[in-house]
Amino acid sequence: MEAAARKPTFIGTLKTVLAGAIGVRRRSDHERAPLNPVHLAVAAVLFVVLFIFTLLTVVRIVLS
Repeated sequence: MEAAARKPTFIGTLKTVLAGAIGVRRRSDHERAPLNPVHLAVAAVLFVVLFIFTLLTVVRIVLS
C-alpha cells in the first residue's frame, strides 16, 4: 500500500534507471517503485546520451 501512496518523481525515476543500469537494484524494489512512463522515457534518453558522450570521451583520450 505504501507504493500506491507515493507519487512518482523524476529524481526517483533517475535513481531507478541508474541503479538498474549498474545492476544494484533488487527486484522487489523495482516492482514497488512508482514510475511515470514519461519520466522513464526522458531518463532513459538522458542516460543513453550520457553513456555515448562518456564512450566518445574515453575513445578520444585513448587515441590522443
